Amino acid sequence: MIQRSASKVWGKRLLIGALAATGALYATADYLFRLTLEPRWKHSMLHGESDGAQLPGLNPSHTLSLDTQEEAEAADWFEDAKRGVSLNAADGTRLHGWMLDPDCANPQRHLYAICCHGYSGEPAEMAKYAHRFARLGFRVLTPASRAHELSGGHYIGMGWLERHDLMRWIDSILSEDPEARILLFGISMGASTIMMTVGDRHLPENVVAAVCDCGFHDVWHQFIHSGNFLYHLPVALIQPVLEVMSLISRHRAGYDFHEASCGPSLRQASIPMLFIHGDADKFVDPACLDENFRDCASPFKRKLLIPEANHTMSASTDPKRYWNAVTTFVRQTFDLK
Repeated sequence: MIQRSASKVWGKRLLIGALAATGALYATADYLFRLTLEPRWKHSMLHGESDGAQLPGLNPSHTLSLDTQEEAEAADWFEDAKRGVSLNAADGTRLHGWMLDPDCANPQRHLYAICCHGYSGEPAEMAKYAHRFARLGFRVLTPASRAHELSGGHYIGMGWLERHDLMRWIDSILSEDPEARILLFGISMGASTIMMTVGDRHLPENVVAAVCDCGFHDVWHQFIHSGNFLYHLPVALIQPVLEVMSLISRHRAGYDFHEASCGPSLRQASIPMLFIHGDADKFVDPACLDENFRDCASPFKRKLLIPEANHTMSASTDPKRYWNAVTTFVRQTFDLK
């Protein structure tokens, strides 16, 4: 009788312990989901008034920049030249962006570039890239990703939701100019958004080429890498939390982390693609460069690894090499003189 009573006590304790552990796991996953993917939550690390720490690697101010003057000039040009554009996403979310006209004496007809910013960023961070393309004769669109800057939306889609938004922006250009020839350019999450889009069977033939700078390969492994890099957590601890985060994301945001991958799209890609990464990138593993390049089925593809470049800093670390590769690729694929 005593043994049976003791077994019941231990059984209750184990049950209570299991429930407490499950509750703690869910609470942790819920907090991290809101922290990283719900920018307008007051405690979000992306919130303007957040008391959270800045993300290392996303603001690498310690990295040597060799294009400071160009960035300043491009920022002034961006502010002076931009004009607002907007549209509704497929789910009704109101999306906003900035359109910029060519900045050269003899602009090419029907040339457009769409420049996609990264996680936690905004269109203005694309100014120097946009200006380079504007000087080549392109009209440039810099959309704000959902839940960023002036665009609506509650959650960040890590490229998976944004790929549908990018298709909408492409369609909006074609509605104004059916003869448009479009370049896709993105950094970080913007690059991954493009990689998740290029294999879409509905991608118009007007999309001529894409340049992807420091994009991650898939959301699951990117979050594992980020958890290890930012918080020094072992993979065995990260994975169960990430599984619950993924379930929360599917319920609230409409996607899970396992499906959000560039791989399937890249394996259907046929347009010319240029992949770029910095070998000192701590935020997105430089190994993603080879993984993305390997998955890409395009018959015309190139890759460039910039030594000593941190995350999103390849153009600043070695401007000459970076822009020589990008400009050569763009001129070749668009047949520009």
